Amino acid sequence: MKKRNKILIGVITACIIIGIGGWFGWQNIHYPPVDEAIQAVEKAEDKGDFLYFAGDEAKPLVIFYPGALVDAESYSVWASGVAAQGYAVAIVKMPFDLAVLGGNRAANVLDEVAQTSYVIGGHSLGGVMASRFAANEGDGSEQTLAGVFFFASYPDEKGSLAKSDLPVLSLIGSQDQIVNHENWQSAKTYLPETTLYQEIDLGTHAGFGTYGEQRGEEQTSLTNEEQQQIIVDKMAAWLSSLEE
Repeated sequence: MKKRNKILIGVITACIIIGIGGWFGWQNIHYPPVDEAIQAVEKAEDKGDFLYFAGDEAKPLVIFYPGALVDAESYSVWASGVAAQGYAVAIVKMPFDLAVLGGNRAANVLDEVAQTSYVIGGHSLGGVMASRFAANEGDGSEQTLAGVFFFASYPDEKGSLAKSDLPVLSLIGSQDQIVNHENWQSAKTYLPETTLYQEIDLGTHAGFGTYGEQRGEEQTSLTNEEQQQIIVDKMAAWLSSLEE
């Protein structure tokens, strides 16, 4: 009995050590929001599964999937700016900040938000999973899917929109050193010919959020504030074109 108790105590101790080590490791690999995003997220309502920035119910809802290991709050700056233009934005929270573990979570947003139409997109890995959701026609949602957008991202074969007539916006930074540019180019075969490709001069991968520098990427002269405003302007222009 004593031997069994010692083994049990040893297992519990090991689990605690692994848990603590995992927590500290997580703090070193994920990207939390910096001050500007922390301030901007105060404008959002925390719906549990997503952050919601209110907008005009008559306009398309913007559903957004974060990039890998990036906190949802880190995209609050441009999201609040787009909401100020009248478009509600829902930033989906992902398990362990990985969209690949929550690809269908947009359905939770559509169940709760009343807009009759929506667009969906994401940053980096988030864009890949958003396109898969769109390719499945919103997994049976009653709301109308009005468009898809990509921030430094592209679809894979499972998320192919090549045969779709949906409006698609693809934004990328000219100084992005994280995205695989060869794959980004080849993935154009999975997008409609009418896709709108736009480049943000001096823009970076991390500049699509507000979480500081990204490992493996060099600094640029374009500030995060400037890139965020460019994103707001380009998204507002694209969303407006969908209503024409």
